[in-house]
Amino acid sequence: MKRIPLVLTAAVLAFSLSACGTSKQTQPPAQQPATETPSAEKPATETPSTTPSGSYDAATAETMFKNTCAGCHGQTLEGAVGPNLQKIGSQLNKEQILGILEKGKGSMPPGLVKGKDAENIAAWLADKK
Repeated sequence: MKRIPLVLTAAVLAFSLSACGTSKQTQPPAQQPATETPSAEKPATETPSTTPSGSYDAATAETMFKNTCAGCHGQTLEGAVGPNLQKIGSQLNKEQILGILEKGKGSMPPGLVKGKDAENIAAWLADKK
């Protein structure tokens, strides 16, 4: 009879941890150079947001967050297994958030997002005030 709570606890823990570090990250499609013709119009491109935290692409940051982080922090940053991030920018700056993304903190493993993606998400989260 004591096995049921132990098995249930192990299943919940495994599910919670698997949501934070899924390897099924989708990458945005690579920008391919367009072949220009004299009559072709250039497609409109979205310019990155310029904010106090620096320049970043909010749409890409939000997509990366939803694919990588939302399992623990919620689709709207409300918190779930991980803490609420809706106003994280009022507590931490971009560099501090980037440090957490790189090194991990508490039960959050390090390196879930790396490089430019981590910098983009850190700047986006730093503006959540």
